[in-house]
Amino acid sequence: MLLGHTLDDQAETVLLGLARGSGTRSLAGMPAHFGSAPQFWRPLLGVRRADTERACVEWGLSPWHDPQNRDDRFTRSRLRHRVLPVLTAELGEGVIEALARTATLATQDADYLDALTSSDLTAIMGDGGLDCARLADQPAALQGRLVRRWLATVGVVGLDFERTAAVLALVTRWRGQKGVDLPGGHRVVRRAGVLFLDH
Repeated sequence: MLLGHTLDDQAETVLLGLARGSGTRSLAGMPAHFGSAPQFWRPLLGVRRADTERACVEWGLSPWHDPQNRDDRFTRSRLRHRVLPVLTAELGEGVIEALARTATLATQDADYLDALTSSDLTAIMGDGGLDCARLADQPAALQGRLVRRWLATVGVVGLDFERTAAVLALVTRWRGQKGVDLPGGHRVVRRAGVLFLDH
C-alpha cells in the first residue's frame, strides 16, 4: 500500500516529536516503509506538498482533502497552518527541508542505537532480569533503550521518560529504594544487584 505523506508531513512529524520530547526515534519522523514485507510505503517523503498539488492540477486529478487537516482542534492542523508559516517566515524557506533532513539523520542514529541495544541486551541479562552493574557500564544513550527493550520482551510497552528514569535510578542512584510501579500492574524491583519484574 502506498501512502501519500510528503516532505511537509515529515517536517510536521519531526516538530511534533520535538514538542513531545520523545527522543531520537520520535525525531526520526515517519519511516519510508514499514510493516511486514514491508507492507506500507511512503514514496513521496522527498517531495513537497505544493509539488504534489501542482501535479494533480496538471494531470486533471481532484485529490481528496481530509477535513481534519483544517480542524484547529488537532495539533497537527495548528502546526501546519499556524506554526510552520511563522517558522518559514522567520527562518527561511529551507526550514521544511532542514526538518526533513533531521528526520533522515535521526533515523540513522536511532537505527544504529537500536541495533546496539539488541546485541547488548543478552549480555546484560542475568538470572531472569537485568544485571545492574553491567547496565550501569553501558553508555547513557543505551541504558534507557535497554530497560525499555527488556520490559517490552515481557509485555510492558509505552514506558514514558519519567518511568524509564525511575527504573534507571534503581541502577545508577541505588539507595535501597522500593521498586517502580509500571503500567499494567507491573513493578520493577532490585534484588541482589539484578532488576526483576514483579507481576
